Amino acid sequence: ELSASFAASMLLRLAVAAALFVSAEGLLGSVARATAPAAACSRADLAMRVFDWKTRGSEAPALEGLDLGSLSKSPGSAHRAARKGRGISAGQGATCGFGTRGQKSRSGHSTRPGFEGGQIPLYRRLPKFVGRPTGPGHTKTEYEIIKVSALNQLDDGAEVDYAALLAARAVSKSKRKLNKVVGAADKLTVKNLKVRAHAFTSSARAEIEALGGSCIELSPTTGEPVAA
Repeated sequence: ELSASFAASMLLRLAVAAALFVSAEGLLGSVARATAPAAACSRADLAMRVFDWKTRGSEAPALEGLDLGSLSKSPGSAHRAARKGRGISAGQGATCGFGTRGQKSRSGHSTRPGFEGGQIPLYRRLPKFVGRPTGPGHTKTEYEIIKVSALNQLDDGAEVDYAALLAARAVSKSKRKLNKVVGAADKLTVKNLKVRAHAFTSSARAEIEALGGSCIELSPTTGEPVAA
């Protein structure tokens, strides 16, 4: 009875082993059959010609004769201008792509030049120099204004500068070193004046020269007359 059960168990093991061998052989065969076309396809892909994009009715220029005159934009690269604010169904309707609210959704420039969002800007982070203004208006040249009506307090043919006007009490003392002669409501009546200043307006120059005078422009750095 023991030998019969032993023989039955051995037969069962042999049957299971045979079934596993047959299934493994079938699996390996299917894998081999599946990989063979894949390898063939990969080789075909390597030999396949790569086509350019569509030219939409016009042939692409040959690379040998390509120059600036034969260049053309690629199909689909140029788009017409977006029509914004023409209804919400277009996608760029009510807010035109700028969002609902906020600083960047308003019309015009959002910030002034040099603004860095509230932090200390560059022109304020740089070192300061005594006597040299910094900031957005640091290139502005400031003059002490002399009106042509102030020249009427001098004699005919006089040589006029700021010191002479200050001595005649025609002007007051100023902290600015540069002087500019400008026109005024009261016209000039003194003739043959030689006016020395760092700048003249066109109207003041024409008024002085119309009465036989001359305008001598001075250098802002040396104070010497500038050659015409």
